[in-house]
Amino acid sequence: MNSRLLSQSLIALFLLINLTGCVGTVIDAAVDTTIAIAKVPFKVGGAVVDVVKGDDEEEK
Repeated sequence: MNSRLLSQSLIALFLLINLTGCVGTVIDAAVDTTIAIAKVPFKVGGAVVDVVKGDDEEEK
């Protein structure tokens, strides 16, 4: 019985160690997506300001 419990514990430990990499990848992807979505309004706002402001070089 002890050898079975030991083998199950080792398998569970092995799986947990391998899953931490998967969890890290999922979290990293979610953070990258969140950052990309957060940048969109600023890019759109900057483009609107550039259009309204116009080019200074054309006026000179």
